[in-house]
Amino acid sequence: MIERTKGVILRCRPLTETSLIVEWLTPDLGRLSTVAKGARRPKSPFAGKLDLFYLAEFSFQRSRRSQLHALREVKLQEPHRVLRRDLACLQQASYCAALVEAATEPESPLPGVYRLICDLLETIGQRPVQCHTIFAFELRLLDELGLGPDLEAAGLSAGARQILRMARQLDWSALPQLHPSPQQIAEINRFLRRFLAFHLGRVPDNREAAVQS
Repeated sequence: MIERTKGVILRCRPLTETSLIVEWLTPDLGRLSTVAKGARRPKSPFAGKLDLFYLAEFSFQRSRRSQLHALREVKLQEPHRVLRRDLACLQQASYCAALVEAATEPESPLPGVYRLICDLLETIGQRPVQCHTIFAFELRLLDELGLGPDLEAAGLSAGARQILRMARQLDWSALPQLHPSPQQIAEINRFLRRFLAFHLGRVPDNREAAVQS
């Protein structure tokens, strides 16, 4: 049976000399793994349609033996090419994709997390890269997972708490209005890194590059 959905590509990796494993985040099926057979061949029907952060409609045939399903067709909607033109944008997007993958279970629908990653990709592609964009994403992801920190009990300074309250509540377009001091950035960074490590078990290795970009 062929199923259809849409999703954002979180990761692509080689399976064989000619095929790829493509990790998607979808609004209705959660995180989904597919095999794109022949995708690495120059004349593949998947050519130019599978890369990090691409948003696409796709169809797949569900496997009866595993959670690795056969990709059938891809209709590219938004490639987010601007993210590849700027190293800082790429680092931030890559970290957030890795964090979503680390924080979610396969095939567990989380439409709020899907909307969150889509909003983030639009934001960092259109506005100057700032570390508190990452802090806002981490907070909102934790909230979607039911793990959001109680900022009043977090032992943070009043200034850091206020920055995090606003990062949690403001529209993405308003985040550039935040101007945390270097001391507040360092304090928030330490707090969120430890909080993520405690609740998720690990933090993706590329977090530091994303925060410092």
